[in-house]
Order: sequence, then structure tokens, then C-alpha cells
Amino acid sequence: MLILASQSPRRAELLRNAGLSFELRPAEIDETPCEGEDPFEYVKRLAREKALEVLESAPDGAVVIGADTTVVVDGECLGKPLDEADARRMLSLLSGRTHQVMTGVCVARRDPDGNALVEVGAEVTEVSFAEMTPEEITAYVASGEPMDKAGAYAIQGQASRWIPRIQGCYFNVVGLPVARVCAMLARARREVLI
Repeated sequence: MLILASQSPRRAELLRNAGLSFELRPAEIDETPCEGEDPFEYVKRLAREKALEVLESAPDGAVVIGADTTVVVDGECLGKPLDEADARRMLSLLSGRTHQVMTGVCVARRDPDGNALVEVGAEVTEVSFAEMTPEEITAYVASGEPMDKAGAYAIQGQASRWIPRIQGCYFNVVGLPVARVCAMLARARREVLI
């Protein structure tokens, strides 16, 4: 049994599109960054905590995927906007610049003795934004699309018009580096068979 420890419809769609069957079991963890925590370490920690929280109540033999995505500009993590003003602030920060999208991923399972076995990694993609006018930012925020997205944008949605270039995994920006996850799952399955 494969479990995705997420409530993200985008992550679920990416896994379904990759041909994987799974259950959704969202994790409930505190996502507050630790004092002075590096963004790369932050997303890895949250992915691990989500996977382990769901693994606690998962049936024997289950494999759990935990993931967390953040947008980083000038060392600041941009999560989901608090309100429309926060979304406008984030988009103004991203306008005309290149930023990083980081997704931490954890694949967790139990060994025959019940101990948790985890592999944790992270993917980083560079995303270049074109200049956005204040009017474009206001109209985009009014569309509602930015409100539940890290960094206040969806690369697969209307924001695509302002993203001329990325370097790295596109699916990472959507919310899950699919090729990395599948490689991690393949390693976990091989280890189970050994």
C-alpha cells in the first residue's frame, strides 16, 4: 500500500498521472520554521515529519510519501499567502527575478521489527519571472489562483504567462518532483525484497 501524506490536489494529480495507485492521508504537523533554519533543511524536515506522522497509524507494509514545497527569494521562504495583500507582496518580490522552488521529499516504511526506515531528499528548481505590472499583480490575485499556493503562484495556471524559463524539474514547481519520488520508491521496494 502506498500513502501520500498530503492534502494537495496537485501532488495527488501528479502521482496519478505517473500511474501510481495510492491513498491520501494528510498529515497534521506544525510547519513553523525553526530559528535560523536553512530553507533546504526546512523542507526536508517537514517532509520527514509528515511521512513519519502518517506512518505511525499506517498498516503493516505501507510506504508513505511526505512532501513539502516552499518558494525562496533572498533567503526568505514564501509559503502560502495569508491574504490578498500578502499575495501581492510575494508577487512583487518575485517580479523580474529568478527564485528557487524547493521540495523536500521523504519515503518512509517500517522494517520487520517495526522500526521506521526513511529516505529524505530535496529538489531545487530555478524559476525566472518576467516583470509584472502592479495592475497584472492585482488582477492575478483577484483571480484567486495564488491564494493556496506557495509563493502565491501556480506555474501550471495563469502565472505561466510570466515564467519564460526554468532550470530543473518542472513538476517540482507544481509540488512534487515525480522522477525523484519514483526513484526513491523503487529503492524502497528493492530493499523490501532483499
